[in-house]
Amino acid sequence: MAHPSMLLHRPLASLPSSAFFFLPATLALFTTLFILFYIFTTPSLFISHQHKHNLKYPLGPSQSSPLTPILPSNGSFHLSAKFPFNDVFGGEDGTVSPVSSRSHFGSKGNSMNDIDVFRDGDIFLEDYQQMNRSFKIYVYPHRRDDPFAHVFLPVDFEPGGNYASESYFKKALMNSHFITEDPRKADLFFLPFSIARLRHDRRVGGGGIQSFIRDYISNISTKYPYWNRTGGADHFYVACHSIGRSAMAKAEDVKLNAIQIVCSSSYFLPGYVAHKDASLPQVWPRTDDPPTTTSERKKLAFFAGAINSPVREKLVKFWRNDSEIYAHFGRLKTPYADELLGSKFCLHVKGFEVNTARIADSLYYGCVPIILANYYDLPFADILNWKSFSIAVVTVDIPLLKKILRGITSDEYSSLRGNVLKVRKHFQWHVPPIDFDAFFMVMYELWLRRSCIRMSND
Repeated sequence: MAHPSMLLHRPLASLPSSAFFFLPATLALFTTLFILFYIFTTPSLFISHQHKHNLKYPLGPSQSSPLTPILPSNGSFHLSAKFPFNDVFGGEDGTVSPVSSRSHFGSKGNSMNDIDVFRDGDIFLEDYQQMNRSFKIYVYPHRRDDPFAHVFLPVDFEPGGNYASESYFKKALMNSHFITEDPRKADLFFLPFSIARLRHDRRVGGGGIQSFIRDYISNISTKYPYWNRTGGADHFYVACHSIGRSAMAKAEDVKLNAIQIVCSSSYFLPGYVAHKDASLPQVWPRTDDPPTTTSERKKLAFFAGAINSPVREKLVKFWRNDSEIYAHFGRLKTPYADELLGSKFCLHVKGFEVNTARIADSLYYGCVPIILANYYDLPFADILNWKSFSIAVVTVDIPLLKKILRGITSDEYSSLRGNVLKVRKHFQWHVPPIDFDAFFMVMYELWLRRSCIRMSND
């Protein structure tokens, strides 16, 4: 048999028929080897460089965001480079890469020594400074003698109740350096209606909110040019009341285009668009500083609340008579704060809505939150590494809850609780706000989203 190298130099007419089958195979082998050599020697061509602002949500699968809003008829804007929704946990195991420590900056000069609870502490601190310097919000004006002035203007009292976060934010924003009266300088436009106050207004009520919002958007889009330039994509509103999830049913542009900062932040809610929208923490107002007690926490886990969901029903069914996991239905005989202070882990369990104030309650009292809610877009998930101070348990694993909690070592618990004490300042409202509190964290979430849209000069 002739050697393959000889076959390549003989005239085709003189080659045996078997050579026509051997020659293509030989060429294919050489081509494959060359391609493999090229790939391994030029790896940079196959590496995707990620933007420094990455978004990821710790519960549930990451979803792609509809980045094509409802365009105005003149199509006068275009999207910038693709908004990044990559993994921000750092490595594949969900850990955060070590970062250097920085401190002492901001309007109040507060120290930042909790870098380890952030997804990327260096980037956050650098961008936080830039946000404080340059971020501008334009608020649509309203007269004080307007019949619905109370819906649009900030409250003139200390906010209270379960949905106070909405009022706290507006009150802080309107007195902040982020406000500009020149819409040409604005990064975002604020829609200042209050869902909670509309709900309690007898002229509107729960049934009239949808029409009120529709008419309001129609009014500002007629009176001002800013909404029509982007279809509302550079606008935002803030709402904590659960009725807000259906408030935009007659204003599709708001639901699909505008940034929604809401407490009811679940992938399964039809009005919430992951990555475009952001989660607002539901915080029960407290004026005192968080307790510094180091008393022994004898209870393993604690929950108390109404049985208003299958998840809570399942939890109470399995653990209501347990000696380590205290799952209570109805009113407690002891103060709620004492139960939180005496428990290692505090359970956040989905009720009618995925959101409750229990996460903020847990953090305030130094209790490690256990989150029993599937597909919850957690507050500040773009910024904080929730794995460093909380534990997520899917609802199907409620029967395994004690096994899961007992499996946490004393060192792991100590780390979790130490980080709880570091992050709880981010879940508190102040009047006036202070650096890194809930207001500034929400502003940073908005700042991350301000560059999705690039206005054309036409």
